[in-house]
Amino acid sequence: MDIKVVQTRFKTADYDFNFKSVNNALKSSNAELFICAAADISELGGKDLCYDEKSAFNQAEFYRKLALENADKKILIGDVLLKNGEVFETEDGFFDIDGFKIYVSDTFISDIECDLYVLAKNRYYAMNTYKDFVESIEPVTDFIYINAIAMADENVYAGASFAKNKNNELVMQMPLCEEISLNVDFNTPIEFNEELKESELLKVTTFALKEYCENTGFKKVILGLSGGIDSALTAALAAKAIGPENVLGILLPSMFSSAGSIDDSLKLAQNLGIKTEKHPIIPLFDLFMDKVAHETVDTSGKEHLAVENLQARLRALILMYFSNRDNRLLLSTGNKSEAAMGYGTLYGDMAGGLNVICDLTKTNVYALSNYINKDGEIIPQEIIDKAPSAELRPGQKDQDSLPDYAVLDDIIEMYLEEGKSVDEISEKYDKNLVETTIRKIYRAEFKRRQCCLGVRLTERSFTNGISLPIVQKCY
Repeated sequence: MDIKVVQTRFKTADYDFNFKSVNNALKSSNAELFICAAADISELGGKDLCYDEKSAFNQAEFYRKLALENADKKILIGDVLLKNGEVFETEDGFFDIDGFKIYVSDTFISDIECDLYVLAKNRYYAMNTYKDFVESIEPVTDFIYINAIAMADENVYAGASFAKNKNNELVMQMPLCEEISLNVDFNTPIEFNEELKESELLKVTTFALKEYCENTGFKKVILGLSGGIDSALTAALAAKAIGPENVLGILLPSMFSSAGSIDDSLKLAQNLGIKTEKHPIIPLFDLFMDKVAHETVDTSGKEHLAVENLQARLRALILMYFSNRDNRLLLSTGNKSEAAMGYGTLYGDMAGGLNVICDLTKTNVYALSNYINKDGEIIPQEIIDKAPSAELRPGQKDQDSLPDYAVLDDIIEMYLEEGKSVDEISEKYDKNLVETTIRKIYRAEFKRRQCCLGVRLTERSFTNGISLPIVQKCY
């Protein structure tokens, strides 16, 4: 049978868009059978919208309209068959198309007897998992995995559909985040194309931001440029995703900001072609200290942490004003390492509408930044080389209060993503450091619950996949 796999973009509950997306792909080619990704609201991040009557009606109309428009075609879209202008569903997973036996499921079962096994389950992107997923499928019949391209809140469905023949040989592999239609030749094996992790991350994060802006109506974004690596990477991703002309970077220097940070931010903006504005927070800070903050030292005689946090909150005040006034999406720029340690200020640098790097550890932030620079400097090398600092007090460095990021990120990944115990991690690192790190992870949960929406890039993300209690006595 001549089979064409159709990898298209979908939007949650946007049935007009979804209809055009599939219909246009179908009109442009011919095949005996078209196989498309699952389009049910439950497969596109619908959450409780699945129970909404209007949504259910619109979904049924979507299938009915698509079937009528393509009455001359046979279309398997998820576990729904469109044929002769009618919509067919299955109770046992089997469809018989002109004597060709197809089994459709959202899980893989190795011993199903059929002519073609279709795994139709939209799978969210998680770095370092795709190759293992492909290799985990060992079919004894011809097999197709079909995935949608979509952003469903924190989850990104990134395509990368593939097919194998009954000999467990790869015969088709589709790219990430790209709409494409391909005929499947089960007789011609191909080599697996393993894409560099940083290349995947660049595609997924920029797709997610572009899609989020498109779905929510934002045309432009705004972010604070601190001269640090996190805001630099976020700005670079934003410029690539929606165009530099739609990105505004705000410089918000304080009395502790170095001249280098300001210069580095301006060089970054010039490299990216984005606009900037400069709004020092010093006048606001001085006014607040004079009129409100009558006591600024803690019980030990040191300047209170609240004074540092005030700086971050004044910056957020300015950013939110311009975001609100100009209808710009405010991008938060915290990374996973900082989120794990609670190294951020509520209603300050944690403020925003979306964070595209929140699931990247600092180590991965640097790796992606260096990848972006592979063909020439985009993110200034000075930003990459400098020691990370929030610049909230003279001479401050992240490593004054945090372990070296290479160590910290390894502990975070072993505990959160690999599920290793304290004792197992302590075979590699000092047990006191391990326990302190894990304790901080739990103690910072109350902050993370108040973070903005972020893009999930791992199996165990703070946005989805990790659920820690705020109130507990274990750590």
